[in-house]
Amino acid sequence: MNGNAKKKFADSHLRLERWVERCNYRGYEPFDGLSSFLRPLTLGNTFLERLLQQLVRQSPFNLRPFLGIRPQDSTKGRGYMARGYLEMLRLSGNPSYGERASACLDWLDENKSPGYSKHSWGNHFDYASRGGRLKKSEPIIVWTSLIGHAFLDAYEIFGNRRHLDVAISACDWIMGLPTERTNSGVCLSYVAFNQSSVHNANMLGAAMLARTGTMTGTPRYLTVAKEAMEYSCSRQRPDGSWYYAESPEHHWIDNFHTGYNLDSLKCYTACTGDSDYAAHLTRGFAYYADRFFLPDGTPKYYHNRTYPVDIQCAAQAIETLVNYADLDERALPLAQKVADWTIDNMQHASGYFYYRQYPLIKSKTPMLHWGQATTYRALSLLLVKIG
Repeated sequence: MNGNAKKKFADSHLRLERWVERCNYRGYEPFDGLSSFLRPLTLGNTFLERLLQQLVRQSPFNLRPFLGIRPQDSTKGRGYMARGYLEMLRLSGNPSYGERASACLDWLDENKSPGYSKHSWGNHFDYASRGGRLKKSEPIIVWTSLIGHAFLDAYEIFGNRRHLDVAISACDWIMGLPTERTNSGVCLSYVAFNQSSVHNANMLGAAMLARTGTMTGTPRYLTVAKEAMEYSCSRQRPDGSWYYAESPEHHWIDNFHTGYNLDSLKCYTACTGDSDYAAHLTRGFAYYADRFFLPDGTPKYYHNRTYPVDIQCAAQAIETLVNYADLDERALPLAQKVADWTIDNMQHASGYFYYRQYPLIKSKTPMLHWGQATTYRALSLLLVKIG
């Protein structure tokens, strides 16, 4: 790593930081299309709602200003920014980063999902999918787990009991979720109102339970974390990959969900000392490093298809590769290569990162959590790793 590369990453990181703060942590998101004034024209039909949502999401041009969709707050965005700030506090010792992280965490504490006594978080917009509707603020395990880790990071640094209490509350919400019980583990549900089995959601929940359970000495968290990891690891494919979920309509393999799986498995293993899944971890990372990147560092979306090149894939790739730098000598150089490509090809002069690159055009819509906050944390981790 030469000084010029380190300076490039630091300059990119600072420009992004300033852009997010100028926007007051608000932005668009890929699936915010149902916030449009056109939604009444769907007549409450889920299929038509999905069409509207996908029109907004897939358009290479930002239709949102013309459809009445405004930048919104983002719970996951605040969580990722908090984690990025905390990494920068570790690196620089600048107390301003601690103050900004604490402000984000206070906001998250105040803005947990209504209707639940325990801490959990969801989107700031309605969402429609093949599985049905997800109402605004309805919490999901993915958001709740990733945000929960921000509170654990803060507790480790500041020793503030309130941060740990919020993480425990989030774990108690996870423990109350429906589960798919099988002869080879249990799958924690994506949502609270019915059972929805998805590998990355299950493994993220398991990692959050494992980390909190280890810190607090809570055996019931650790027991469920083990059962959840057993479910997903026993269903890892022979080549090291995971389908998004086991149901046939979810048999795809993509970059950033694989990254979630790998990070969660590594977190679980490190926290618990459980070596039962060491081979799954090694095989999974080898598949990830071998299949999801072009020689120049371009992060592919799918294992067998490059486009669309998505900023979420780039951000998660940098994070996962940095996390595996102590286990595989390929990881850190590849993280630097991905970061270099992403800055050169996906960052606007004002600091934000583009949403997607298609073969002939870029979608330059400024998302908030999807791309800005996730990339901010990823670059923070990279800067800490390279010193």
